Amino acid sequence: MFSTLSEWLAHLELAHVRAIDLGLDRVRQVARVLDADHFACPVITVGGTNGKGSTVATLTSVYLAAGYRVATYTSPHLYVFNERIALDGSPVADDVLIGAFEAVEAARVQADVSLSYFEFTTLAAFVVFREANPDIVVLEVGLGGRLDAVNLVDATVAVITSIGIDHTDWLGDTREAIGFEKAGIFRAGHAVVCGDREPPATLLDHAADLECPMALKGRDFDFAAKGASWSWWSATARHDGLLMPRLALDNVATALAAIQAVSLPVSESALREGIVQASVPGRLERLLWQGVEIVLDVAHNPHGAAFFMQQLQPVRGRTRAVLAMLADKDAGGVLDACLGRVDVWYPAGLQVSRGQDAQRLLSLLQERGMYFAAGYARVAAALAAALHEALPGDRILVFGSFYTVSAAREWLEKNHGYSN
Repeated sequence: MFSTLSEWLAHLELAHVRAIDLGLDRVRQVARVLDADHFACPVITVGGTNGKGSTVATLTSVYLAAGYRVATYTSPHLYVFNERIALDGSPVADDVLIGAFEAVEAARVQADVSLSYFEFTTLAAFVVFREANPDIVVLEVGLGGRLDAVNLVDATVAVITSIGIDHTDWLGDTREAIGFEKAGIFRAGHAVVCGDREPPATLLDHAADLECPMALKGRDFDFAAKGASWSWWSATARHDGLLMPRLALDNVATALAAIQAVSLPVSESALREGIVQASVPGRLERLLWQGVEIVLDVAHNPHGAAFFMQQLQPVRGRTRAVLAMLADKDAGGVLDACLGRVDVWYPAGLQVSRGQDAQRLLSLLQERGMYFAAGYARVAAALAAALHEALPGDRILVFGSFYTVSAAREWLEKNHGYSN
């Protein structure tokens, strides 16, 4: 049908009447034709408002260090689509994806239904994984959980990283409503790991109704940092003297609880190696330029922004922030979460279909009395201005969206030689 991956992706963006179309009926029909809604190995499904990517990366890294064959599905991507579908930590090649797309299309035609971009590509991931025959599959939920295409597959262990307010048009505008949607990935009698210390009652009740054994952070497992190392413990295991990871400790700790709940054995040495090797572009990603630290993060909602701020250590200079967001995100809430943590703001626009222009961000900054340098049409211009004004010892934060981090990374690679 199409000879290149870019042609396929361009087609899929326009193939369905709605970009987001939650529900499992249509995608399940195609999955059944493909026989691609189950795997002969353990499956860890990771949902939550924030922290999914770091948790998935830790799981993947640890299992790879232990010598297992690992299939990983994540979204969205930062640079190229192939990032979403990985085998043993490496994105699959274009020809593999095209073959999977052709298989899904044939099944879709047979089922006589239409699929969204996410539904179609999720099924393609399942086709790739089925052929690869991995030892473990790690799946990241796209949106919510209950009605997300990833939820076609029964999770051996379901992980909820955190519950915050986001995607309110689809999931509801309270933690209780959102918690119920995310708990939709639970399966009767199967283990659940919750990284939110105070999850909503709807999530706890759903786990209880399904008789899911639950490991809850702060009750059944926890962690603590001390100097350059940290410890993790549960009722049945303890790991002391762990080296600090590149990812947020909160999410790494949640991943370790999930590993404990899966039947695949992992040695102490593999656990330690996997923790320090795990990384995700755009999650607390640090670069250094002439004595100025640049921190890239995809935080894009108030909960994520607050968590991002908590991970930052004091600096001797000023903290400058390049912020660009999508128009349907709570930009005011994000700014509120950063109160007192940023000295100078550099708001920018995003040149994508749902992008928010800098003027809206300027208005929100003015309402809050936050100091800003100017407004910028593009992320590249805002980052260039921040770097021009920064002095050694300063820090520049770049966040607000996957698009923001991608644009910043592209500019840094082109102008300062940083590569992905």
